Amino acid sequence: MLYHLLFSIHVVHPFFNVFRYITFRTSYAVLTAFLISFLIGPMVIRQLRQSQIGQQIRNEGPKSHLSKAGTPTMGGLLILVAVLGATWLWADLQSPYVWLLVLSLVLFGLIGFLDDYLKFVKKHSAGLWPRYKLAAQTAVAAGIVGILYGALNYSTQLSLPFFKNIHPDLGLFYLPFAVVVIVGASNAVNLTDGLDGLATGPVAVAAVAYTIVTYVTGNRIFADYLLIPYIDGAGELAVVCGALFGACLGFLWYNSYPASVFMGDVGSLPLGGMLGTVAVITKHEFLLLFVGGLFVIEALSVILQVGSFKMRAKRIFLMAPLHHHFELKGWAEPKVVIRFWIIAIVMALLSLSTLKLR
Repeated sequence: MLYHLLFSIHVVHPFFNVFRYITFRTSYAVLTAFLISFLIGPMVIRQLRQSQIGQQIRNEGPKSHLSKAGTPTMGGLLILVAVLGATWLWADLQSPYVWLLVLSLVLFGLIGFLDDYLKFVKKHSAGLWPRYKLAAQTAVAAGIVGILYGALNYSTQLSLPFFKNIHPDLGLFYLPFAVVVIVGASNAVNLTDGLDGLATGPVAVAAVAYTIVTYVTGNRIFADYLLIPYIDGAGELAVVCGALFGACLGFLWYNSYPASVFMGDVGSLPLGGMLGTVAVITKHEFLLLFVGGLFVIEALSVILQVGSFKMRAKRIFLMAPLHHHFELKGWAEPKVVIRFWIIAIVMALLSLSTLKLR
């Protein structure tokens, strides 16, 4: 809104010409989202506590988690409100890519909200049945990809990290591939959200990485120099990614150990879905394996654990996802979280290096 309102008067006063710069609006989107998340956090936490929307702890989990029972959850609503508010204020609302990202955030958020509502309000321990949740996620992702392919005439070529002249064209097979990227990212972040601040920190790191990726992808000079696909208008997504970073920082104030509020599926599902959508729009789907490397590791640990138990009746890890394995090995929760954050930062830096190493 501010972009359209204030930039329009730059002809009267040149100062307002600054609002056309994506870097300027991204910076203020970060600050705005942080302030929204930080300032309304206590009110949201208080309302969740009064509504008795508290975390349920599984008996089979680490015993150290039993003390967390009753901690307010569904705090991911705080992140969504902050991201949407900052986007509304600072992004170019005429950009179809911005609206696709908003659509992804809202619809995946609705799926997560329904799951959390059934678990914590209606006291259905299983929440939304996994097959229904996966079907809903797939439908949302398919709708987003369908809009990209049908309405925006999107390319079905892939951009591979480290390779500058290899761009395989998947044709119609790109559609299910893109759906898998979005749904996989959504579920990977959801699996990682198991310790205080564990998912929030790496999501913030990934948001910074994709803020840079979206900016250079939407800038023809940088895109040509780096030999990456140029996507006209994709640079505007830097504002939304910046808002995500700011919102996560504000939420982390209350989500850090010992957490005053948990994210819940209403936060983890849309944040992962948003990262997957950004990866698809910018044609950096495989880069997401590095940007979200920690999420990939966590998801793989669950897949390997389940597969090993079904095939050999033996477990690879003491418990999956992987962060629980290290807890049961004796690592203190803050140590697990900080070390996993370090891994996320290293992976994000590696991902950014691939933009040049081609």
